[in-house]
Amino acid sequence: MPAPFPRRVLGLDPGSLRTGFGIIDCTIRTEKHVASGCIRATGDDFASRLRQIHVAILELVAEYRPDEVAVEQVFMHRNADSALKLGQARGAALCAAVVSGAAVYEYAPRAIKLAVVGTGAADKAQVSTMVQAMLAICEPDTADASDALAVALCHGQVQRSALRLLAARVAR
Repeated sequence: MPAPFPRRVLGLDPGSLRTGFGIIDCTIRTEKHVASGCIRATGDDFASRLRQIHVAILELVAEYRPDEVAVEQVFMHRNADSALKLGQARGAALCAAVVSGAAVYEYAPRAIKLAVVGTGAADKAQVSTMVQAMLAICEPDTADASDALAVALCHGQVQRSALRLLAARVAR
């Protein structure tokens, strides 16, 4: 059952070197950009980079207090080692995000592109253009931030649609 509006959504595009984040406020009719950026994990030690991601997400959650967290699902890479590292970075981000008690939702990359652009085969430039248009913002600092905002926008649209469907069922 969808939560009531308004709500604050933290969108995450996890990566072991760069994790994009995007925070939006959703109402029943609109979305408003709150913050976005990229967490850059540095160093050669992988465990240290995971810790950096975890701590940075904890700080974001403490500062912005999202009601819900939307995360891009892992898709299978050709390189199994890359997929494993991405999954671990995603886990570090998710663990930090759920500390606040926020509900977590996951979306496939194609579903995100479909919700934001209208086609699941959209490229990064198309996603960025639509994110800018939907949130009335200048181009996000990085592609990772743009992708994270797209995840948050996708979640807002899915929840809004679920609420409308529920209202239609109740009205019958």
